[in-house]
Amino acid sequence: MKEEIYTIPVMDGFKAGTECPFCSMYHQLETDSIHFVLSPSYMEVDVRGETNEKGFCQKHMKQLYDQGNSLGLALMMHSHLKHRIEALDQALSQSEGEKPVKSGWFSKKAASSSGTIPDLRERWRHSCYICDRIEISFSRFLSTFFHMWKKQADFRQLVEQSKGYCLDHFLMLYQEAPQYLSGEDCTSFRQMIRNQETENLARMADELEWFTLKFDYRYKDKPWKNSQDALPRTILKVNSQFVEKDKNA
Repeated sequence: MKEEIYTIPVMDGFKAGTECPFCSMYHQLETDSIHFVLSPSYMEVDVRGETNEKGFCQKHMKQLYDQGNSLGLALMMHSHLKHRIEALDQALSQSEGEKPVKSGWFSKKAASSSGTIPDLRERWRHSCYICDRIEISFSRFLSTFFHMWKKQADFRQLVEQSKGYCLDHFLMLYQEAPQYLSGEDCTSFRQMIRNQETENLARMADELEWFTLKFDYRYKDKPWKNSQDALPRTILKVNSQFVEKDKNA
């Protein structure tokens, strides 16, 4: 198969050897998106317009702030704040039956996106430029995964030898499989990932149990086996989240 822009990230996700290849892909997309937002590309009109409109969720705002680029983030937040001030004014005026006054940099955009107070609150709670940017690429990773599964024997072997998936991405694959595979191909794929997931969840439970036993003095001198980082790997398996290794282990 001819190399495409999404093929390499999917392959890299499975080669990472984590408890969920798709979490690895998502994590890389997130890292790239954070860097993109704070890069000079933010000065482009279309990017600035989207960040003004969508803003960022709490998680990604914290990640942006942690990058230490205070000036870049402040410039971005200044125009975003002005946009939201005008959108809020539009929504409040509409709620109170007043005729909104259009003024400022982003009045037309704000007016078109204000709506009622409940609408505005709901939209702001779930609106995030980075989440949307990731979702577009991640959906393409999913279709690329199934294309590679059907066409590349070496990739299929890599998938079969993986450690399974986090619970969310396992359900994603199981649910979406009929969109990309048909008949016996879909059935066999679903059975394969079900067996794989069951086996690896059991492995994860055993490793986490041994991790807890190592805190018992009776097991103090026993080997850690493969459980020293069982807690962060379990969190990834269950919550789709990368965390640092437990410092007490």
